[in-house]
Order: sequence, then C-alpha cells, then structure tokens
Amino acid sequence: MYDRLLLPTDMSRGVNQATEHAIDAAQRYDATLHVLYVVDADAYSSYPGDEYVHEFEGLESALEQAGQEAVEEIVADAQSAGVPTESEIRHGIPHTEILHYMDDADIDLTVIGSKHRPGEYRRLLGSVADRVVNMSEKPITIIKTPVEQ
Repeated sequence: MYDRLLLPTDMSRGVNQATEHAIDAAQRYDATLHVLYVVDADAYSSYPGDEYVHEFEGLESALEQAGQEAVEEIVADAQSAGVPTESEIRHGIPHTEILHYMDDADIDLTVIGSKHRPGEYRRLLGSVADRVVNMSEKPITIIKTPVEQ
C-alpha cells in the first residue's frame, strides 16, 4: 500500500514519537523511509550576522549541521530496524519544501510530528504540520506530542 514514507524532522521533541511511528510503518509496509530536514530560510535570512552565533561560519551553517546530525540519527535508527532509507537536507520555507519533496519523491504517506499546544498559540502562529496537512492532497499522519505549558 505504501512504498515510500516521509518523515520531516525539525529536531523538536514532537519528532521523537513520530520517528517511532514512521519506522514502525515502514517496517509493516516494507517501505523506504525518506527523512527530510529543511533549513528554514526565514530563520537565517532575517539574521543580520553581526554577532557570534556558533562555531560554524554562521547561522545557516549551524542550522544545516544540526539538521544533518538529526537526519543521521533517525537514519541510523531506521537502518538498525532493517528499514531502507533516503535522506535529504533542503533550504527554504519548511512547509513548502516538505510539499515539494512529497511530490518530487512520489511519497505515499507522510508521518509528521507536531507539538500539541493551546488553541490561542496555534491561532496566532500556526504550525508547519497544519500547513502541510491543509495544502497536501496525499495521506498524512500527525503524531502529537503534548507540550507542558
């Protein structure tokens, strides 16, 4: 039923449970797990870069390195469970890049983590998961992780 699953990661606590679900689903369906991290262009393009940020060249490099480490950790977990993987780091607007990747890789099911926050928080800021769900025509499973208030 599902040959290609996608797990986007943003390194947040909400991804941990989604990772477990995605690996389990990939095992059950004998599917390849695609792991994607998007370096948020808004985060680094709005930064003036005139302060010390990280031991890397700047905020963009630091975000890319952190994303690479997160992807590698998930890939290692999936491979130790016998799940074939593909991974990619992209730069851009997270929900847009996730949607593009879903089309580019012909993803059958996306498993996305989301932090369960109070309604007023969501109304003001929204979430990447909300945008992906509302803009995608493909199946998506959201794994919610409660966040202490």
